[in-house]
Amino acid sequence: MAKLSIEAVSKYFDEHAAVDELSLAVEPGEFVALLGPSGCGKTTMLRMLAGFEPLTRGEIRLGGELLASPTHHLPPEQRHMAMVFQSYALWPHMSVADNVGYPLKLKKVRGEAYRKRVEQALSLVALEKYASRTPQDLSGGQRQRVALARCLVNEPAVVLLDEPLANLDRHLRAAMEQSFHEFHRRTEATMVYVTHDQGEAMALADRIAVMRDGRLVQWATPQTLYREPKSQWVASFIGQGSQLMIAAGEPGRRLSEAELMQGLAGTERTQAVLIRPEHVRVASTTPSDRDLVARVEHQVFRGERFELHLRLPGGEALLAYHPQALTPGQQVALTLTQGWCLESD
Repeated sequence: MAKLSIEAVSKYFDEHAAVDELSLAVEPGEFVALLGPSGCGKTTMLRMLAGFEPLTRGEIRLGGELLASPTHHLPPEQRHMAMVFQSYALWPHMSVADNVGYPLKLKKVRGEAYRKRVEQALSLVALEKYASRTPQDLSGGQRQRVALARCLVNEPAVVLLDEPLANLDRHLRAAMEQSFHEFHRRTEATMVYVTHDQGEAMALADRIAVMRDGRLVQWATPQTLYREPKSQWVASFIGQGSQLMIAAGEPGRRLSEAELMQGLAGTERTQAVLIRPEHVRVASTTPSDRDLVARVEHQVFRGERFELHLRLPGGEALLAYHPQALTPGQQVALTLTQGWCLESD
């Protein structure tokens, strides 16, 4: 397996930069997600990797091989990559086995070699028993696995996935996440996965490239993105939480309970701090004059807990979790156990 290098890549459509100076180094066998809102450039970046779009500036390399630059463009079929599209793009008149084997037929692979490679690809996605069926006889999740098997049959170095779960319902998406985990474990392939769904990216990826307006804003593990987002925008995009302005701390620093209380009491509140709901403790006792107090505005039952939407005396909104229902309008005492200081957008 080879390292995938994206070096200062830009893509312009007329004067608009769809991708702007993006650099990533993807390790062999790593599962990477390109995450961001619609129009941020993630699919354009994937298409440049696949060879469907030329780049304007920069370089793309796989191992020591140059795949793309402003003066060099290796065709898609020579890049040792395979792409799974959102639409699956299966031939309805072909059987599952014939759909999976189609790329091999284009390469003139025949006979026993053809049969073995199709069987191996179907085995990797647990669809051996469905080889003779047609796509219309399958569920959405099974069709997605056929598309995965078809991309694997060529034994690619890199698998590119363009929002592959977008057309599935919520229950099936959750089931397919586990299928992707198993797929990645079995194949050990390098995978680049495009999505606008932070839940998918956090559940699947080893590292996530968060994009905004064509630029990379943070490149980190899911745990780091959640615990230590770089900016106010990333903090609002990844996970749930509240942002308060306080008179303490500096970007990239974690604050203790005492520092948060001191910062909330200050007059020049210029530092944004992220408070995740699990770091807000709601006391069951009656608030005293020394407590940080909030009013319960409303709550949402989430099954294992209630999601409390609180309002501080200064008007700031605060999200918290609680095991029991409270009364809207009720005054509660709070403890903020920790906070993460953010860069301004």
